[in-house]
Amino acid sequence: MFKKLVVSPVFIAIFIGLVLLLWLLSGDNYSAKQQAPAVQQVPEQQLVLVETRWSDAEPYQLTQVAQGHIMPWRNVSIKSQQAGTVTELLTEQGDKVQQGDKLLRLSDEGRTALLRQATANLTLKKDELASARKLGKSQFLSATELTRLESELAKAEAELQRAQLALQQVEPVAPFSGMVDRRHIELGDVVQVGTDMLQLVQIDKLKVSAQIPQQHIAALQRGQSVNLRLLDGRELKGELSFISYAADTATRSFYIEVTVANPDLLRIAGGSATVEVQLAPVQAHLVSPALLSLDSTGKLGVSVVDEQQQVVFYQVQVLTADNEGAQVSGLPSRAQIITQGAGFVKPGDKVKVQLQQQVQVAGAKQ
Repeated sequence: MFKKLVVSPVFIAIFIGLVLLLWLLSGDNYSAKQQAPAVQQVPEQQLVLVETRWSDAEPYQLTQVAQGHIMPWRNVSIKSQQAGTVTELLTEQGDKVQQGDKLLRLSDEGRTALLRQATANLTLKKDELASARKLGKSQFLSATELTRLESELAKAEAELQRAQLALQQVEPVAPFSGMVDRRHIELGDVVQVGTDMLQLVQIDKLKVSAQIPQQHIAALQRGQSVNLRLLDGRELKGELSFISYAADTATRSFYIEVTVANPDLLRIAGGSATVEVQLAPVQAHLVSPALLSLDSTGKLGVSVVDEQQQVVFYQVQVLTADNEGAQVSGLPSRAQIITQGAGFVKPGDKVKVQLQQQVQVAGAKQ
């Protein structure tokens, strides 16, 4: 007879546990094959709150400022062209003269006699040549002799012209209409050729010279309006009349000239003035200097929020700055500028926007 099999209770418990485990595993595997996994809920990233304000660009009148030197329109030193003694002074310092007016008179020194001699000699040479030509037609005079007489006539004409010019130069005249600014001689002074006698200036029109840095010269054009501010606060209007084509090799700046009308004959020639050239207007925004920042490359700019509520950094150029703020160019014509929180965001970040006026209204209600 077979012996009766004895099964331990522990063995039975282990067996039952294994069966249950296999059953559970088979159920999970079947469920995974039949159903898609549940979508995991990812917490939404917290958006940074920034305060903004809308800014609209407005035309801004650009000016190029430089220090200028005021000069007379014309300035000439009247020098003696003949030696002699000053016998008469026809003008005084400060007198207004017209072109062609006689300014003074020097001693004759025999110039009138030389003129009469030159005139008589010219008449003689003309008569000699006329007689020679008649003889030449009858072949009683050689061609060489005729040529010599023609040469002597030309020499006599030149001597007459020199005598006439010398006599004219003892009475120098004004080369243009202007003012006698200085007189360097007195009655009875003996002058030599080249002696400074008078200083004549034209100041009914002035020119102002200045130097413009090479980085700003491209914005200048002839005909642009110029404002001149004098040291005493007076202002004059002018026009840019000349721009040099080559920069100074030492300063790398360009020479310019401004033409200024001076009908009142103001005594400002030789002084200095602030030159403000009116450039073409540009579209600019007025912002607080505190809103300006540097990007990773060191460029100056302003952070704004675009239509997608993302931060955009625009490089700008500061045109001018005063107590009211800084005028900058480089932004869109209409921009939503970040006024608070720009330091906590970077370009490309999506932000939550609160307009500055909304913040002010909320504060007023509280």
